Formats: sequence, structure tokens, C-alpha cells
Amino acid sequence: MFKKGDKVVYGNVGVCEVKDISRSQAHGLDPDRDYYVLEPDGQSCVIYVPADSPKVFMRPVISAQEADRLIDMIPSISAQAYHAGTIQGLAEHYKTMMDSHDCADLIELVMSIYAKKSAAESRSRKIGSVDARFMKQAEELLNGEFAAALGLSRDEVPHYIAQRVRAAGERRAAAASRS
Repeated sequence: MFKKGDKVVYGNVGVCEVKDISRSQAHGLDPDRDYYVLEPDGQSCVIYVPADSPKVFMRPVISAQEADRLIDMIPSISAQAYHAGTIQGLAEHYKTMMDSHDCADLIELVMSIYAKKSAAESRSRKIGSVDARFMKQAEELLNGEFAAALGLSRDEVPHYIAQRVRAAGERRAAAASRS
């Protein structure tokens, strides 16, 4: 069970703070049930989530160490662009990856769509709206969770990732030149 003040990842909403755990008198909610009162980061609204529901996906935000580990593995990921026979098949594939709520899957998804985007741009084309929508959503979820884990603003996360990946590349190059 989470406690007041915890940072959690709630479904595809992303990072939220548990503002309270209480019974609610709000219309449509069971007054005899405990609810997490969640406030999504960067928004001024609240979400009531049944505290005892196994159907609701919630987990703690990853640690700073885990965020750094995931960022450090980015250069070793060789993501391939995913192509489906139909737009619906493409959306289902992306949705399955999103629904894992796993940062490694989200990184792979972003990198896969980025590979597709780079290939399209080399032919003076653009990616489709399904690709663009899922890439944006995955980046927002990752940036939100990395920001919460690392104590950064969302705007600082892309620079932090680029800086860390660049430093890892420099370390690998230096190690290779010594051998």
C-alpha cells in the first residue's frame, strides 16, 4: 500500500503524487471504499483510484540508480523500426509495449520509432500519426519518471540523457584506444 506523499506511476497517466488516502463523498464513488487521491505531476487535477483494486496499475517511481542504469544502457540497444500490415496492427503493437509500464520497453519503443523516423527522413518523408502519437506519449512518460527519479525538471531530462550517453561513449572510446 502506498502512503501520502509517495510518487507513483499510474497507468499511462504517468507520475502522480499520492495526496491522500481517504473515503470519498464524490459522486459515483463508493463511500465505504478507500481511495488514493492522486495528483498527476504538472497538472492541477486529482484522480480517485480505489486503493484495493487489482485492476488499476500503479507502481512506485523507479530509483535514481535504476534511471541511470536504464539511461546507460541506451547506447547498447539496437532497436529496429516496427512495421505492421495495418495501422490498427501498428497501434496494437505500440499499445502492448506501453501497457507493460516498463521503462526499458518505453525506451525500446522510442528508439524503434526514432529509427523509423530517421529512415523516413532520409527519403524526405515523415512518420505516420500513429508513430508520432506513441513516440510522444512514451517520451512524456519516460521524461516524467526520469525527472521524478532524478530530481530534475521534465525539461532537463533530454539534456541529462544526452550528456550521460555522450559521456558513456567517450568512456568506451577511451577504453578501446587503451586496448
